[in-house]
Order: sequence, then structure tokens, then C-alpha cells
Amino acid sequence: MDIQNARSQLKTQGGAISALTTELTIKEARWKPNPESWSVLEVLNHLVDEEIYDFRAHLDHILHTPEKEWPKIDPEGWVTQRHYNQQILDETLLRFEAEREKSLGWLAGLPAPDWDAAVTLPWGTLSAGDMLAAWLAHDLLHLRELVELRYQITKAASHPYQLDYAGKW
Repeated sequence: MDIQNARSQLKTQGGAISALTTELTIKEARWKPNPESWSVLEVLNHLVDEEIYDFRAHLDHILHTPEKEWPKIDPEGWVTQRHYNQQILDETLLRFEAEREKSLGWLAGLPAPDWDAAVTLPWGTLSAGDMLAAWLAHDLLHLRELVELRYQITKAASHPYQLDYAGKW
């Protein structure tokens, strides 16, 4: 695992996340295509909490305190427990950007991480390299979700006009 490439990818993806979550009205940021889906604001708040409590914390755990109990998280539950969709978009975006910068700084400060260091969890073994790779992939999964949401927001805002000329979605 090349930490410099990973840091660069996290920085780029963080910028893309920021770009996809700005310049929306609060109505657009809270809009959901259906009750089971997440809004832009829910995705962004999820990414803030994942930055703090999941990827950075769990990677640190694997590298530095693997003998301790695995820190528990509840990403699905936090959406409603922490009222993600009632938060303020601009404040959430600033929090995401600040936490991503903390993560990038923290990763830069790792002296010589052992990417093969691992913990055994109920579902299997998870290495530090696995965790960093999953962090990169997690961003991409939510970037895909944010692009889909932005497309749907554009489609709704463009009504009665059609998007067909742009190409097949």
C-alpha cells in the first residue's frame, strides 16, 4: 500500500465530495428519492462520522492498539439518532473538510505503517492495508451516490424539460 498515493486519492476524493455537496438549497440537500434512500445531507454527515469514528479510528486501532476491544460504531443508526437530515449543510461541509484534513495529516504522520498488521474480528481478519483500501473505496461508493442524487435533483429542477439530449443515464 502506497500511503502517498492513498493520501492523494483521499484528498482528491474529498474535494469531489465537497464539490458535489455545495451550492444546494437546504430543500435540495434534504431531498430523498424515496424514504429508504439517503439525502445529500445524510450522506455528508455520514462521511463526517465515518472520518472520525470509523476509518481513521479503526486504522489507528489496527496499527497501534490491536489488543484492545474493536471500537463499536453504528453508521446506519446514526442517520436518525444524530438527525443527519436536520443539520445545516454549510456547517456539515466545513466539518467534513476539517476532518478530512485531520485524516490527511494523521496519515502523513505515520512513521512506517505495517500494512499487514491485522485484527481478528467476528467476520474475519482485517489488516491495516484492508482498512486503508476500504476507506478509499468507501469514498467512491458515496461519490457514486452523490452523483446519482445530484442527477435526480437536476432532473427535478429541470421539469418540465427533459434531460434526454445529455445521453442515457
